[in-house]
Amino acid sequence: MAVDINGQHGNEGRRPEREGVQLPYTGQWTVHSRVENRKYRIMVYKPAEAAPVEGYPVLYLLDANSAFGTAVEAVRLQGRRPDKTGVTPAVIVGIGYETDAPFDDSRYYDYTPVTTEAYSRRPDGTELPAQGGADAFLRFIEEELKPDIEREFAIDRSRQAIFGHSLGGLFVLHALFAKPEAFRHYIAGSASIHWCKPFLREAERKFADRLQQEPRAIDLLIGFGELEKSHAARNNDNARELVERLDSLSGSGIKATYKEFEGEGHVSVVPALVSRALRTAFYSE
Repeated sequence: MAVDINGQHGNEGRRPEREGVQLPYTGQWTVHSRVENRKYRIMVYKPAEAAPVEGYPVLYLLDANSAFGTAVEAVRLQGRRPDKTGVTPAVIVGIGYETDAPFDDSRYYDYTPVTTEAYSRRPDGTELPAQGGADAFLRFIEEELKPDIEREFAIDRSRQAIFGHSLGGLFVLHALFAKPEAFRHYIAGSASIHWCKPFLREAERKFADRLQQEPRAIDLLIGFGELEKSHAARNNDNARELVERLDSLSGSGIKATYKEFEGEGHVSVVPALVSRALRTAFYSE
């Protein structure tokens, strides 16, 4: 039985031809990393507005299969009126995978800095995919993806940001500690700090020592949903404590902020955090 565009059942007439909905000013392509020959679906949004003399600011977005559309529509809408929203037009570079699902198991490898025995199985008891590839993934972003993007688009290298959520948030913290010069703004949403907490604490210590020797202007935003506080991992507390420790390094250039979003959970926090990330990374004075 046919269903017309208004939801009415019947065979009275053919429904209009339909096409997939597309995001304006976007494109996507597949790349193979030279580092480990891993496959990524790259999604890019370029603003309709002309690039500033210094180039567009840019946001590198992890888990693009789930969050690219959210980020694009947020910057497309808010970037129209920087005088009102505080958000300048910006390029969004989404790093995703060859799937139409929101997530791909490859993220377990790409976003985790080490393999952990504590988290090796899913709740149903099945084994998790391989882990520990974050260093290779960071090399792909720095040595392959960024140069490709900068060859094609006018990018302001002084205004680069990275956004990741959950395991992606863990990767953002790892990137900050391992290569703080890679980005100006780091946005870690609901970061899975518990995944490899001892490793991350040691990386944080080395980062602190380095930053005291080589001060650098860095903005870090860590955001969580208020409802995540009830989780046994205590990552809201872990993140708050991390920000408190990093506050002692403010004289070396880092500005660390913890933000908890009222009434939001681990997944529902993403749109709110994306909007806040834009104002953090693309603030128009």
